[in-house]
Amino acid sequence: MSAEISVLLPVYNAAADGGAVLHACLASLAAQCGTPDAPLPPTEILALDDGSDDDSGRLLEEAVRAWPRPDAPTLRVFHMPHGGIAPTLNRGLELARGRMIARMDADDRCHPQRLALQYAALAARPEADLCATRVSFGGAPATAHGFSHFVDWQNTLCSPDEIRDARFRDAPVCHPTVLFRRETADRLGPYRHGDFAEDWELWLRWLDAGARFFKLPQILYCWNDPPQRLTRTDARYADSAGNALRSFWLRRECRRRTPARIYVWGAGRMARRRLAPLWTDTLHPAAFIDIDPNKIGQHVRNLPGGPVPVIAPAALPEAADDALLLNALTAHGAAEEAASWLENHGWQRGRHWLLT
Repeated sequence: MSAEISVLLPVYNAAADGGAVLHACLASLAAQCGTPDAPLPPTEILALDDGSDDDSGRLLEEAVRAWPRPDAPTLRVFHMPHGGIAPTLNRGLELARGRMIARMDADDRCHPQRLALQYAALAARPEADLCATRVSFGGAPATAHGFSHFVDWQNTLCSPDEIRDARFRDAPVCHPTVLFRRETADRLGPYRHGDFAEDWELWLRWLDAGARFFKLPQILYCWNDPPQRLTRTDARYADSAGNALRSFWLRRECRRRTPARIYVWGAGRMARRRLAPLWTDTLHPAAFIDIDPNKIGQHVRNLPGGPVPVIAPAALPEAADDALLLNALTAHGAAEEAASWLENHGWQRGRHWLLT
C-alpha cells in the first residue's frame, strides 16, 4: 500500500513494565484520525527495532497481529542490528514510502489529530520544509525543572523567524513532533552520526541552508522524561558536545556576516564556557557585556585573541550592520531581560544580535 506520511518510530529496549509505555505510544498512533477540514492521508508507521536485547521485538510483532482496525495507519516492523539513533532513522528513511516524514518516540504519546493537522498545515505552506508542534511536559517539573524550562522555551518558538533566530541557543523544535518533506532530507542530507545531538545538528544544518520551519500553536504531543532518555545518558548530549556543535555552526554564521566587531552579553563562567570553542586568533570578541559592577572594568583572559574588556550595557555603541552581539546569558529570565534592553536600544534580533 502506498503512503503519504511515514512515521519513523525507533525502538530500543522499550519493554519495561511489560511494554506499557510502548503500547501507549502505539495506541496513540493507531488512533490517528482526521478532521472535516484536515483528513488523514494514507499513513504508515515504521517501528524500527534498533537491536533491542529485551522483549521489544516480540512486543512489536504482537502489536502488528493485534492492530486495532483496518482503517488505522499501517504498522510495519523492522529488526536491525543495534546502530544507534541516527543510523536507525536513516534506515527508516530508506524504507519509508511516504512523501512526508514524521517522527515519534517510543515513550511518548500524541494527540489523535496530530498528523492530520500537521499534514494540512505543511501542505498549505509550500515554502516551508518542516512543521512541528507545541508539547506538554510528561515529567515532573519539580524534579526536572531544567527540562521543564526547556519545554516552556521551545513552546514560545512558533514562527520561522523565531525558530531560525533561536537555533544557536538549543534545538528549537521537539524532534519527535516534526513532520518534514522527504525532498528536504534528499536535498540537504539525512541524519549524521557523530559526537553531537543528531536532531540539533540536523536543524542547524538545514536552517543554515535556508530551510524554513514552523510550529503549530496547538499542544499535540506529550513529551515524557524517562530516566533512560538519551539526553540524560549519552555523552553526545552533554554540555561540552552542545558547545562544540553550536560553535561550529555559529562560526559559519559569523563568516557569512563578516562582522567587524563581535560582542558577548554575559561575562560569567557559564556564558564564557558556552562560547569557548568559537574563538580563534582571528575570530574573537571585542568586549563582554555585563551588569555586575564587580565584573565591569575587568578583563576576560585566556582567550586566543588576548584579554577582552568587560563593559556595561550603556557602553555599547549604537547598533550597526557591521557589528554582531551574542546573547549568551543562561540564568532563568536573564536572556529575556537582555533581549528587552537590546530591542529598546535599537539592536534588532536576528539582524544585530543572536541568542546563543
